[in-house]
Parts: sequence; structure tokens; C-alpha cells
Amino acid sequence: MKEFCTPLPDNKKQYIKDVGTVLVNDYGKKEFYKPEEIKKANQKTSWGTSGTDFSCWSMSVFSSHEDFDAYHKSEGEICDYAAMKQTMLEGISGNNSDFSFLEFSDSDINIDSSWLDLGDIFGAIGDFFSFLD
Repeated sequence: MKEFCTPLPDNKKQYIKDVGTVLVNDYGKKEFYKPEEIKKANQKTSWGTSGTDFSCWSMSVFSSHEDFDAYHKSEGEICDYAAMKQTMLEGISGNNSDFSFLEFSDSDINIDSSWLDLGDIFGAIGDFFSFLD
């Protein structure tokens, strides 16, 4: 299975902040965003004009697992939602928290909660997203 669609953004923290800000401003705070909303938000950031489409990475953070898989199936791609989400969340907090302790598999922990919910579960991520309040 192909785990990753495109290269990883150079600055994951900034990338998530930029796309997250557009999503909240354009669509309000939601548990999950649709892949189409995420692609549009990505295009409104400087990342969207970089020549590389990083929206797959933000889909792993901001969309539901079902929507992520459906989108990639429609594109003829099979990307690993759990691996991509874990990759995006590792090391993004301001205090360099390491989230590698999270073992993601279909039978293990459910990581389909949104990035907003993750802030409640992991204080370090919550601090990172405090710009939304």
C-alpha cells in the first residue's frame, strides 16, 4: 500500500496552522472537513502555490477516515490515513512533544477524531491550536 501521496511539507507545524486557519475562517469550527473544503483551503495558502499539492497531508489531519479513503479511491490512490496522520502530528507541538507512542492500526486506537478534538486529548496539541480561540 502506498502510504504517502506527495512529499511531506517542510514545516508541518506551519502548514497545519495555515490550512487550519483558512478552514476555520471559511467553514467554521467543525469536527471534520470534507476533502473538497480542505483542497480549497490548501489552495488559499502559500502552500497551494508552491507547485506541490500537499492537500493530501492536511486531509489526514482534518478529514474523517471515511472521507479520506473515499477521496483517494476516487483519485485511484490508496494512501494510509493512520500513517499520514501520525506523521503529521509527530513533533508539531510547541514543547516538542513526541506522539510516536501512538500506535495506529485498524484494530487499535481510533484516531478519527478531528484535530480540534485532539487538542482536548493531548494538551500539547491544544496549546498549539490556541490561536483558534
